[in-house]
Order: sequence, then structure tokens, then C-alpha cells
Amino acid sequence: MSESVDIESLPTPDRLLHTGSEHPIDPEDLVMASGRDVTPELVEKARKALERDGAVAVERVLP
Repeated sequence: MSESVDIESLPTPDRLLHTGSEHPIDPEDLVMASGRDVTPELVEKARKALERDGAVAVERVLP
């Protein structure tokens, strides 16, 4: 008999993980990566950070 597996407890597969440098990142993605709620003010700050810093902006909020 096989055990039931809680899919939510499994680690995310490597193929689904990325830091943002491989793919374009949206300001909303940057806000969500920071763990905050997406608000117009935070999206605007994120947009400016992405314009100024590019993909490095996401590296500042992710460990």
C-alpha cells in the first residue's frame, strides 16, 4: 500500500525556481518577493528600483 503524500509539504522543484535574472521581473513580482502586499505605492517604488538597478533589485530582497 502506498502512503499519501501532502504535495504542499514537498520542496519546490529546481526547474520552477529562479531569481529573476533569467526572466524579466515585473514591479508586482518584486513587491511580492519582499513579502509585502501589492499596493500602488509599493509597485511604484519597485518600478523605480527596477529601472535604477535592473535585475539586481530582486537580489536585494531575496536571501
